[in-house]
Amino acid sequence: MPIDEIQVADVRLEFTWVGRTRQSKEPVLVFLHEGLGCIAMWRNFPEQLCHALDMPGFAYSRAGYGGSDGIELPRPITYQEDEAKVLVDILNALKIERAIHIGHSDGGTIALIHAAIDKRDRVIGAVTMAAHVFNEVICIEGIREARVIWDTTDLREKLKRYHGDNVDNAFLGWNDTWQRDDYWHWNIEKYLQDISCPLLVMQGNDDHYGSEHQVDSIIKGVAGPAQKEMLDDCGHNPHLDQPEITISAIKHFLEVNGRGR
Repeated sequence: MPIDEIQVADVRLEFTWVGRTRQSKEPVLVFLHEGLGCIAMWRNFPEQLCHALDMPGFAYSRAGYGGSDGIELPRPITYQEDEAKVLVDILNALKIERAIHIGHSDGGTIALIHAAIDKRDRVIGAVTMAAHVFNEVICIEGIREARVIWDTTDLREKLKRYHGDNVDNAFLGWNDTWQRDDYWHWNIEKYLQDISCPLLVMQGNDDHYGSEHQVDSIIKGVAGPAQKEMLDDCGHNPHLDQPEITISAIKHFLEVNGRGR
């Protein structure tokens, strides 16, 4: 995927268009990566999904990830809400008027917040994979395990292949934030009541970063239609652990809600 750049509030972000050429005013799949992710770490999933749906897509790396500008640590506990506001500016700049979010983990949370706050009713659908709306014990346990792996293995070097000089921003900005005492009470359920677009809420049954309670809270809290999809033999990454099932579920969801092709 060819990488381009955009300036948003004096911050340089890498982005790419995926799939076929966008036609005027048609919906665009907006890929929002996880807390350790970036464009490259999606691998070929965006292209596969765009091809399966015959739709154009857009992906970018948030500040502190991949080839985008770095950030200063520590992150504020509101970082996901802050990123949802940045997303408004990005979509405005690129003239994306109709978006269908494909959000993974932190990206799923950002998708939910953005769907609630964008006053232009731009989000016409959203798919979340392993999104969080509150903190819980299983989240912290998984994040502590990730820190042990970071400290005792070559994980930093592996992530550096994707993030370069942003590798510490990416890992520590995620891992340290979630382990802070003041983050234990983090909760964004207040936004759910303002989400009216159709949602597909996906999670693996073996996700070690979140429980099914996250999915149930989203389904129960939103104002619009929401579909629950729990995947067997699947951990925190449905698009990598079960790509065919994930793509099929998204395609069916969009067809049912009048957004498919």
